[in-house]
Amino acid sequence: MAGELVLLDFWPSPFGMRSRIALAEKGIPYEYREEDLRNKSDLLLQMNPVHKKIPVLIHNGKPVCESVIQVQYIDEVWHDKAPLIPSDPYQRAVARFWVDFIDKKMYELGSKIWKTKGEEQANAKKEFIECLKLLEGELGDKTYFGGESLGYVDVALVPFYSWFYAYEKCGDFSIEAECPKMIAWVKRCMQKESVAKSLPDQEKVYEFILQLKKVFGIE
Repeated sequence: MAGELVLLDFWPSPFGMRSRIALAEKGIPYEYREEDLRNKSDLLLQMNPVHKKIPVLIHNGKPVCESVIQVQYIDEVWHDKAPLIPSDPYQRAVARFWVDFIDKKMYELGSKIWKTKGEEQANAKKEFIECLKLLEGELGDKTYFGGESLGYVDVALVPFYSWFYAYEKCGDFSIEAECPKMIAWVKRCMQKESVAKSLPDQEKVYEFILQLKKVFGIE
């Protein structure tokens, strides 16, 4: 299977982490190929000619693009192992709603925290915390968003934890102080090997962001 399944990815990408977690949770072997986004491989350009972005999951030579679509695909192809997406149509719709919410909010607001200063940064931090509080409300008293087992929303959201430290350092605030239930959920997720091994070290991500700030001339 490893020869038939390839993931084109970039180590700090929270989107690529989603596919890594899904594959690890299901115990699916695959070949990981690190991309240099400043010098994209011919394979990446060939497999994702529309967006030219990672991650790309290549299964038997056929590309699947966009991380949430990859997680859906992985769950459908290997449906007999650790199901991620609810079988109930309503619960599936709810999960898709929250994954869509995460996609529209988390990365953009997180980026604003490290790219901006002053009032703009303060507003980004405020909105970011508000988003996390809404997610805490959806989590409620459940172990995971998926209930008693790791699910679609968990896989979509938990990769951003690897960026939390950088957001906190750049924005001078504490996510745990504001959203303790969210961090408690993260810690439960991190107890799973599939998650812990798929997320990079937070300080390494922070160093990566400091490099980006220099590139963009952000001081």
